[in-house]
Amino acid sequence: MPKQKTHSGAKKRFRVTGSGKLMKQQAGMRHNLEVKASKRKRRLNADQVLAKGDVKQAKKMLGL
Repeated sequence: MPKQKTHSGAKKRFRVTGSGKLMKQQAGMRHNLEVKASKRKRRLNADQVLAKGDVKQAKKMLGL
């Protein structure tokens, strides 16, 4: 049986921490940055733990 291929879109969007959690980049940092406060931009720029409901599907796409 052939090997399972990693979903190329998923590997660009998610990363796995040492403890096995999936991290993602928070939405909202692509455009209209001049109207957003610096505090808000710093918060949006930080990685975020993937929601519990999305983990199963993301792990399947990553081949985990």
